[in-house]
Amino acid sequence: MSFIERHNLWSAAQEAAAREMERTIAARGLETLRVAFADQHGLLRGKTLVTADVLKTLRAGVRMVGTLLLKDTSNRTAFQVFTPGAGFELREFEGAADLVLVPDPSTFRVLPWAERAGWVQCEAYFPDGRPVPFDSRQVLRQALSRLADAGFDYVTGLEVELHIFRLVNPSLSLADSGWPPTPPQVELLSAGHQLLNEQRYDRMAPVLELLRRQIVELGLPLRSVEVEFGPSQCEFVFDTGEGIESADTMVLFRNAVKQIARRNGCHATFMCRPRFPDVMSSGWHLHQSLRDRSSGANAFAAEERRGPPEAAGHYLTATGVHFLGGLLAHAGACAAFAVPTINGYRRFHRANSLAPDRIVWGGDNRGAMIRVVGGPRDPATRLENRLGEPAANPYLFMASQIHAGLDGLARGTEPGAASSMPYQAQAERLPTSLEGALAALRASPVMRAGFGARFVEYFARIKEFEIARFNEEVSEWEQREYFDLY
Repeated sequence: MSFIERHNLWSAAQEAAAREMERTIAARGLETLRVAFADQHGLLRGKTLVTADVLKTLRAGVRMVGTLLLKDTSNRTAFQVFTPGAGFELREFEGAADLVLVPDPSTFRVLPWAERAGWVQCEAYFPDGRPVPFDSRQVLRQALSRLADAGFDYVTGLEVELHIFRLVNPSLSLADSGWPPTPPQVELLSAGHQLLNEQRYDRMAPVLELLRRQIVELGLPLRSVEVEFGPSQCEFVFDTGEGIESADTMVLFRNAVKQIARRNGCHATFMCRPRFPDVMSSGWHLHQSLRDRSSGANAFAAEERRGPPEAAGHYLTATGVHFLGGLLAHAGACAAFAVPTINGYRRFHRANSLAPDRIVWGGDNRGAMIRVVGGPRDPATRLENRLGEPAANPYLFMASQIHAGLDGLARGTEPGAASSMPYQAQAERLPTSLEGALAALRASPVMRAGFGARFVEYFARIKEFEIARFNEEVSEWEQREYFDLY
């Protein structure tokens, strides 16, 4: 029996999808299949297989080195894997042992930009068939299962901002091969500070249209493409997805954009705030609602208004009110997953910048952390969380929202009054650094219960490894400020 058969890892639907994948590979004359998994940072990693007898290979599982799940963003391993328990009571990772990638055939795609290449997403298992508890896609699955047990499905939509530059120098000399390497040299595709300006869009259109066509051909639910406020900044908006769909869309979208752009002489980055003059920070706005599993209705859409505009009941059902209350109550801890990079916190240092800086909600207010959109009898009623950065791992960001919202439902948490002045409100501030967010995460019983205490410590350990490397460096600001003065 194969690994998948022995451990019963494919459903009947996945088995059917696997056979359809095999037929498509043959009919389209595909020569390679990329097997990928989303790591702890939401980055896709994996191997490329030749397609001869590929289904047999996939059924056996694809072996990979387990340390891929133990690395920080520079690809340095944050755990002592050549010591007992890999330095963190992780016996299965000792000695950089193998894990097994198991593909989800329902995710199979033909890549429009890569010649005769297919793609399928995987999840990580130990060689004895147990799921790896640090696999972020499975972490979201567990959160979705908790939500289903409560009677709801999770519905999400994505608004993702990014920068696209023209590549001037890819920085590929031997001297550039650092750890991490020297970033590429780029120039603008358009000047900025003209939000939704059609002339600015037309200047970026050759690249944006190329991306649009191939993203649609890839099968992602793209709804619109827009120019944002900053130089060379744009936004892609996607239609709603249920369950894990939007998270899968996010990781594949980021991967596709970077690959397509690079093949066409550009550099796309989802880094929140690149270090360029007059740059504007990029955010990721997560729209979310719950669907009642018994009726199929939007569980946030009320029949009538309850209370004045500053009351959450003016817009939402009791379910929506308490879910909102949970998001606010645990916002500090959720920030570690919504904004998991050191750079991402620079977005919150400017007031009135359309990025939130404190834990408040508002009715259709883009300065608030949670913007309530819609109202009674509007089937599109939802909560827009404006906290996230586009580099966030979508599986962990969404799982944090589910755990926070479920706690709000269980406790009947009230969100308080709406804020009409979100940058002046007397309200708790969001963490201003990754260190602060990790401290809030570690101190959160709700996140430790939802993700598991072991996962929280694992995630914090990797992020603290990054922070330690950052603190070891002497910044350009320090050199300029003090080297000549003292």
